[in-house]
Amino acid sequence: MRFMSHSIDMSKVQTVVYHLPDGQTLTVRVNGVEQLLDLGLELTDICDTSDIDGVVHVFPKGHA
Repeated sequence: MRFMSHSIDMSKVQTVVYHLPDGQTLTVRVNGVEQLLDLGLELTDICDTSDIDGVVHVFPKGHA
């Protein structure tokens, strides 16, 4: 499955952590809602650690 223009195996993802520019984070538990995740994240850097801990970290470009 392609996720936010990156190829990520969503079967391993449990949580998406979006790192906001002001330092705060938004944590979204996936639980089968990956089709609904459209947070406008086209301009992001992705750190996929789902093989290790089930988490995908999303950083806005320029704030990674």
